[in-house]
Amino acid sequence: MAEFTDEAMVNLRGGDGGAGAVAFRREPYVDRGGPDGGDGGKGGDVWLVADRNVASLIAFRDHPHRKGASGAHGSGNKRTGATGDDLIVPVPEGTIVRDRDGEILADLVHSGDRMLAARGGQGGRGNAHFLSNRRRAPGFAEQGEYGEERWLRLELRLIADVALVGFPNAGKSTLISAISAAKPKIADYPFTTLVPNLGVVRTGDTEFVVADIPGLIEGASEGRGLGHQFLRHVERARVLLVLLDLASLERRSPAEQERVLLEELGRYEPHLLERPRLIIGTKADVAPPDVEFDGMRISAVTHQGLGPLLGAVSQLVEEARSNEGDVESFVVHRPAEEGFSVRRDDDGVFRVVGRLAERVVAMADLTNPEAMAYLQDRFRRLGVDRALLRAGARHGDTVRIAGIELDYHDPAVVAAELAEAEAQPPAPHRRRR
Repeated sequence: MAEFTDEAMVNLRGGDGGAGAVAFRREPYVDRGGPDGGDGGKGGDVWLVADRNVASLIAFRDHPHRKGASGAHGSGNKRTGATGDDLIVPVPEGTIVRDRDGEILADLVHSGDRMLAARGGQGGRGNAHFLSNRRRAPGFAEQGEYGEERWLRLELRLIADVALVGFPNAGKSTLISAISAAKPKIADYPFTTLVPNLGVVRTGDTEFVVADIPGLIEGASEGRGLGHQFLRHVERARVLLVLLDLASLERRSPAEQERVLLEELGRYEPHLLERPRLIIGTKADVAPPDVEFDGMRISAVTHQGLGPLLGAVSQLVEEARSNEGDVESFVVHRPAEEGFSVRRDDDGVFRVVGRLAERVVAMADLTNPEAMAYLQDRFRRLGVDRALLRAGARHGDTVRIAGIELDYHDPAVVAAELAEAEAQPPAPHRRRR
């Protein structure tokens, strides 16, 4: 099994927030001490960070789940729980982050580039926060918010100055092993290279990185032969070094090889044809004498022509660097959703959507009558009741919020029921003898 992985799905979850405390002041000579429950600590965030010491995404292949540390619970005397530690998840330089729908969220090119991938949950407020003139001894507190959970797709696009492009068995691996310290697998059959290999080449005062891309075949731009996975690593290369096999076992001429390779590159990404490129013939030591090719000929085995080749490639790399500059990183930031909305599910149940309303329910202690009364009052002040009424909700309808199902109570109906109950004459009492 190859120890290189350039694509992975990861499950990231922020740490849960700590729960607020229900506590009351207890000191000598202090009569009826007030509430002093402290807040819960915030859960730790999860960050994706580009790290030059990480070479591939293999760490996520068998262990895709990562979770931030949870915040500690609050305690009495208004003591706030400790904040959970953030979790740093290292990824290789050149990692593209996508959501499950395939939309790009970030491109982490340089070491240190980072993206906030999953937020930690907010800590719940202690009962000291709910003291009011009407509520002198609140017996409830907020629960901690669950951390954000997301599935993300990571794609690695190698960052190299030069990409070797050619058919399988064109001599790419032999070349990179001859000009650098890279030691790829080399054999006399096609598809020896199944994963990209990187090599650092030093010539004179210039140093550049060469990527040995697995061999392309006709139809690679349409995904044939894992073409998309291989072509992805060509996108960032500044210079393309196209290798034509002068001793092709399939008797394919260099002109035909060049035509097919350039067509596949153009179909996958038209801009690749605008990159500086150098076309060379390989295996010159065993090429038939009648093969037609007017370009530079090399032999990685005998080192024939490697000096002029490195000089020409070095010049192209320097020119490309001066014209392009560094590849820029980016992270897509979206404003947090404000407010809430009401929609109706296929089964007819009303659903309240929006982080503000969902957070109120997620952090409420639904087993505590006082907390439920506070929840209803909070919804009234937020305007959730009015929004449900405008959406057509009726007294007794089911409402879903944050995965919880609640019964909708029409304020007018509730007021009428209370008035009717108050208007009923008191039940007669039997007098004791």
